[in-house]
Amino acid sequence: MLKKLLILALVAMLALIGAGAWWASQPIALRESPLDFSVKPGSSALSAAKQIREQGADLQPRLFYWLARITGRGAELKAGSYEITTGISPWSLLERMARGDQTLLAVTIPEGWTFRQMLQTLASAPGLQHDVGDLTPQQIMQRIGAPPQIPPEGAFFPDTYLYARGSSEIDVLRRAYQAMQKRLAAAWAQRAPDLPLKTPEQALILASLIEKETGDAADRDKIAAVFINRLRAGMPLQSDPTVIYGMGLRFQGNLTKRDLQTPTAYNTYVINGLPPTPIALPGEASLYAALHPAPIKALYFVARGNGSSQFSDTLAEHNAAVARYILKTP
Repeated sequence: MLKKLLILALVAMLALIGAGAWWASQPIALRESPLDFSVKPGSSALSAAKQIREQGADLQPRLFYWLARITGRGAELKAGSYEITTGISPWSLLERMARGDQTLLAVTIPEGWTFRQMLQTLASAPGLQHDVGDLTPQQIMQRIGAPPQIPPEGAFFPDTYLYARGSSEIDVLRRAYQAMQKRLAAAWAQRAPDLPLKTPEQALILASLIEKETGDAADRDKIAAVFINRLRAGMPLQSDPTVIYGMGLRFQGNLTKRDLQTPTAYNTYVINGLPPTPIALPGEASLYAALHPAPIKALYFVARGNGSSQFSDTLAEHNAAVARYILKTP
């Protein structure tokens, strides 16, 4: 009798195992496909399954819990954001969550943008926790762990950043800041000798000017050379983008002679040397150019109208270039 009971129990157990294996291999019914869902940090397998079910997947929480426990995957499940499509099974979902194969979103911070523009981009990025809010620039820098003397302008590396749904703006800003610090340190360590730049911060400021002045990538190191040559000669840099930056919201699209003559901390027609901070986010190519200027003697450049620039060694040559490309005189 006991033997028969043991056999029946064994048969029942095998039937349950078989039924569980069958269930684990069947497609999960989804409210929509693809379906996005998020699992909160610290969730158990049972809690995770309940959250997934509430967000539109017909998943049996108890069965998912036992599947995770029997396979030893319960403690490996990663919180975060996922995207699943029709046909995924409980087993495949378990494996994916154990790997942490999350759905990542992306936000692009372009080269040449200002700190204000970068914050506007993050504020409109989907899936981010918008935790910057009414924080001042100084408070933002403090939150990301930057030293208090570092200005926010130019301190973030322009790039495309991937993030999981539910990440925060501060998280992205911290990564962008750390990326800029790493690239700036590497560029400074490999700088050309005898540059009139005393600190990495000055290199970053110069790189931001180069970023805003460059219309053709082939001219980048030549524009750097003009600014370096002017710094060596004690000449004003006379960079229009610095004047525009110093005007802030007063700039309405047209730069006038009066604007060029109105003093601000950033008007490099009025002040000598570099402005006090960067004026934009420079990319890696501009960082490199600032520290590896072209071996030319040019002191002037003017836009040709096709994105490239005409470089001149003397004022007479420059005036002729202005007459040709700006005034359109023979």
